[in-house]
Order: sequence, then structure tokens, then C-alpha cells
Amino acid sequence: MTLAETATLGSHIVAGFLALCAGLGALLTENGGQRHRQFGRVYVGAMAFVSGSALLLFALAPTQNRQFLALIAVFSFYFVFSGYRVLSRKRPADDPVLVDWVAVGLLCVAGLGLLVMGGLGLRGGSSFGTVLVVFGGISVGFGVRDVGLFRTDAAEPRAWFYEHLTRMGAGYIATVTAFSTVNFVFLPTVARWLWPTLLGTPVIFLAVQRYENQFGTADG
Repeated sequence: MTLAETATLGSHIVAGFLALCAGLGALLTENGGQRHRQFGRVYVGAMAFVSGSALLLFALAPTQNRQFLALIAVFSFYFVFSGYRVLSRKRPADDPVLVDWVAVGLLCVAGLGLLVMGGLGLRGGSSFGTVLVVFGGISVGFGVRDVGLFRTDAAEPRAWFYEHLTRMGAGYIATVTAFSTVNFVFLPTVARWLWPTLLGTPVIFLAVQRYENQFGTADG
């Protein structure tokens, strides 16, 4: 490994740990509060660095393993990016701009790449292909959904809040997944990659349901 790769990898790991801590801080503080916003900004910045450094590592040495990690980086950061962007577009007049379309386009391309790699892996007998197919399917599914949302003018008054909650939650699942794959070596490979998604997705769903009931009671 070259000096540039070593430095990039080291900073990637530090930023990943910072994202893990800042994301947890945002989850544990009151939505909309000053501390929540501060933790959120640090989390978004750290995740941007994590994803950018993953892409740089691939550019420095374009191996198949790093190609996969680069696609995962796009997948992971999209949720964080779109979760942050939705705060800027919560007013009806704030339509998606070029950066939103570019981001969703990259997500779809990354998702298709993951699906192809996963399909080839499963065809070759690799159980890890399951992980690639799952993440690829999520990427393409969200990408198609977001294109539909971008083309629709109508939205519920609090839709932005639920989208922010869902996307930031999904982004943090990706952060925990990265931590799990490196540190939870006692688990089977597929389990290390998928348990945060299997556990975190119902938690996000329940959180959204809770706020929907809370807002519904307040409006009623």
C-alpha cells in the first residue's frame, strides 16, 4: 500500500468513527434542537468525507473489492445527503435542483452495479452476492421512488420530516454496518453486513409511526 493510500485509509477510519459518534448524538438529542442540528452537521460532514475517501481509495487502486466499497459509498452517502437536502426543500416552492438529480442518478447507477456484481456472485456460488443484491435492490428502489417524488408537486405538510427521519436513519444504518463489518468478525460475513438493516429498518418504521400518531393527535 502506498503512502497516499495509507493516509487516505487512516483518515477514512477516523471520519467513520466520528460519523458513528455524531450520528448517535443526533439520534439521542431532541429533533430540531440546537444540539441535534450540531450533531447532524458533523455527521453529514463526516459521512461526506468517508464516502469521498472510499472513492479516492478506489481511484488509487481500482481493485474489485474497492469497486464494491466505492458503490457502497455512493449508496450510503445518498441517504445522508438526501436526508439533509430535504430540509432545504420542505417548502413547496423549493423544487429539486441539478445536484438532486445528479445524486439520484448516481444512486441508480450504483444500485445497478451492485445488482450485477451480486448476481454474478450468486451465480458463482458466493453467499456474499446476497449482500450485494440486497443493497443494490434498496438503491434502485429508492432511486426510482425519488425520481417519482421529484416529478410530483403535491406533498403532505410534514412529508419532509418523515423523509428526513427515514433517510438519516437509513444513513446511520449504513454507518453501523461499516463498523460491524470491520469489528464484528465473530459473526458470519453475511450477518455482519445485514443485521443492522434487518434491525434498523423496523426501528425506523416504528419511529415514523410514532410521530405520525403524535402529529395526528396534535392536529385532531
